[in-house]
Amino acid sequence: MMTALLILHGLFAVALLGAVTHQALAASVPRNERRARSFFSRFRTTDASAYGTPVVVLFVAVMIMGAVLYPRFRLVVRPLLQDLDLRAANGAFELKEHFSALGVLLLPAYWACWKQPLERSYDGARLWLTWIVALTVWWNFIVGQLLVSIRGLAL
Repeated sequence: MMTALLILHGLFAVALLGAVTHQALAASVPRNERRARSFFSRFRTTDASAYGTPVVVLFVAVMIMGAVLYPRFRLVVRPLLQDLDLRAANGAFELKEHFSALGVLLLPAYWACWKQPLERSYDGARLWLTWIVALTVWWNFIVGQLLVSIRGLAL
């Protein structure tokens, strides 16, 4: 059961990573009225506001699954990291926990900024909040994958 939940947690995390990255890049590229010709200029033609609610739902779903998996991490993986004296890996996971909590606290403001119709006065806040959430998701994904790899290599 835990293995299936871990796989589902990973799949949802990849979906979240793709959605928030695409949204952050689409919101960052200046709008070009001409027909988009390059790969990167096509990001702006994407409706970035369509990603607001799915990002919030995926973020919360990934957090809930992570909370269910957390006791197993505390009982199995963390002692292994301490036995192997991998303080950096353990500290990175501690930061992951804190960034996740801050990300959840930012979600209401993030969601409000992406509500339709988009207010022009929120463009700056929308861009910054999106990038903060995106960087949080990227950090959490990378650290999670590294910890899974460390546990797999050590046992």
